[in-house]
Amino acid sequence: MTIPEALRFRAGLQVADIDPSATPGFDGSKADAAAVQAARSQRLAELQEMLYASSKGGDDHRSVLLVLQGMDAAGKGGIVKHVVGAVNPMGVRYTAFGKPTAEELAHDFLWRIRRALPPAGHIGVFDRSHYEDVLIVRVRNLVAPEVWGARYDEINAFERELVDAGTTVVKAAMFISLDEQKEQLLERLDDPTKHWKYNPGDIDERLLWPQYQEAYQAVLDRTSTDYAPWHVVPANRRWYSRLAITEMLIEALEGLQLSYPPADFDVETERQRLLSS
Repeated sequence: MTIPEALRFRAGLQVADIDPSATPGFDGSKADAAAVQAARSQRLAELQEMLYASSKGGDDHRSVLLVLQGMDAAGKGGIVKHVVGAVNPMGVRYTAFGKPTAEELAHDFLWRIRRALPPAGHIGVFDRSHYEDVLIVRVRNLVAPEVWGARYDEINAFERELVDAGTTVVKAAMFISLDEQKEQLLERLDDPTKHWKYNPGDIDERLLWPQYQEAYQAVLDRTSTDYAPWHVVPANRRWYSRLAITEMLIEALEGLQLSYPPADFDVETERQRLLSS
């Protein structure tokens, strides 16, 4: 079983039963993973270049959207740096969604999401996403239950729309343990170069861990679809979660059966023109 197959959410899986230190689909060690990561990062870069090249003719509108969700310190930033960072940034559109601005709050919750979607030939990366509106919004009671309760179906319809338009949606729910999160946050406090990454509000969110577990369970149960399934990624071992999401992206891109577009000019004629110039 491949890593993406092992991580794909299946009905009945309980968030409380997830082992954040597990490495589903990979039997090797951290040292083993380093060599695999290097080779697979190269493969990811090749596929991303083909995706980007395929859009240059104007007829191929396909793209990939990577959705990263997880509690603070789950390693989302590391995925962006070490996984997405392995490909050409020219073909990446990255968006980190924070607290909505006044302008964003004046619109439907999907308004700011639609504005950040990847163009043709690109890999879009959402560091947090539209799922914040059924996670923190639910836990913090920021809107009425009947409002956030209707959003699961709205999200499913939105993602169906994306897929029908040619976007492959890759969703990673990254699960870190409460103890591991504490260690990661302590590292930020102990290192002055990481103080900028620390948010005092993270402590308040830790106190709501059971409520977040419940909210994540609802997200998985209600928005993992055959066209946009969730993958449950244990995130205590950073080396594993990075390899796992690399494999998820590779699987998505290989599923597109990409190839470089043929030349729209006579190659031999251009060769002779160049040689004589």
